[in-house]
Amino acid sequence: MSLDGKHILLGISGGIAAYKTPELVRQLTARGAVVQVVMTRAAQQFVTPTTLQAVSGRPVRTDLWDPTAEAAMGHIELSRWADAILVAPATAHAIARLAHGHADDLLMALCLVAVCPIAIAPAMNHQMWKHPATRRNVDRLIADGARILWPDDGPQACGEFGPGRMQEPEALCGELDRLFGPQALLGYRVLVTAGPTREPIDPVRYISNNSSGKQGFAVAEAARDAGATVTLITGPVVLPTPRGLTRIDVTTAQQMHDAVVAQVDRCDVFIGVAAVADYRPAAAHAQKIKKTSDSGMSLDLVQNPDIIATVARHRAHPFVIGFAAETEDTLANARGKLAKKGLDMIVLNDVSDRRIGFDSNDNAVTVITASDETRIDLATKQEVARALIERIGIEMSRRAASQPQSRALPS
Repeated sequence: MSLDGKHILLGISGGIAAYKTPELVRQLTARGAVVQVVMTRAAQQFVTPTTLQAVSGRPVRTDLWDPTAEAAMGHIELSRWADAILVAPATAHAIARLAHGHADDLLMALCLVAVCPIAIAPAMNHQMWKHPATRRNVDRLIADGARILWPDDGPQACGEFGPGRMQEPEALCGELDRLFGPQALLGYRVLVTAGPTREPIDPVRYISNNSSGKQGFAVAEAARDAGATVTLITGPVVLPTPRGLTRIDVTTAQQMHDAVVAQVDRCDVFIGVAAVADYRPAAAHAQKIKKTSDSGMSLDLVQNPDIIATVARHRAHPFVIGFAAETEDTLANARGKLAKKGLDMIVLNDVSDRRIGFDSNDNAVTVITASDETRIDLATKQEVARALIERIGIEMSRRAASQPQSRALPS
């Protein structure tokens, strides 16, 4: 496990979610981590240092003004001991203090002097979480390099419902696992498209396809876990928004095209997973088309804009990855698209294989560049996405090394 032997400094601030921290410490230690707990004064109103000392096996630190510890500048010593600092729960007040660089208690001083990664698990009333001041503070922490472990939606201690629940201990352990995992796209901005598009015939009918969006959402999550800042543009799907990324919902191919064009100047990597309709009706009827005879009906179709070719031609020219769903002559067709559209990489789906593709939870792909092919065998779409992001990270490293004057890979 990636947490085996890691020194985790758990900072607990004064929110009701502090009641979850003994279980969080237990799960972290079960994964092999060594946990040092630091509590604010307010945190001690919700859970006792004695409890946390019992589950961590280490004395809990609570006071910046501990004469014994501070004789050796204990807050600096502790920060250097830690491989990562996890602030959980992080109340709105704690987030504000962290964002503005306060150092008026032990936890704040530790975070200010830390050189290790800092992960922050917000926990607060949903109106506090949505407040513009909290959003500004979170944005500032992200800009300063903190990892936000985005809160869940759900019932809250106040009896209300909404976003702001601290993630459960098991999920927080998983987030820390990923923090110590490979960060192949750390610092990069990634734009992902997902799902189908719907091209209206009339108010009740449309042309579409069977794409569920599962693979695109999995790619967006894998890019996020690899350290990227991710924007996800999705057609109509029934999938929840993954934590920690920006989601833009569209319906038609033209809307997806316009949303991509609006975002492309702000991305380093573009991954076009969406199954975009190639054609749309030349005109959508304002009213439902009635059946008037038994002779059938014909539609006049026109081409939709080619989104991925547009991105490949764009002056900023991010690293461009396309997806190709093919049923015959698969490699030849995919290589043809790679060359014709000027892509850096294309991911081939042989959707004639009924085990994979649209609406399946599994996939198998071939990743193709101008110089090589890499096969990712049958696996879950999440596993395929992680392997793909790792492959993209290798290509981005090569690109950075060959073009040092344009953009060095972030450290």
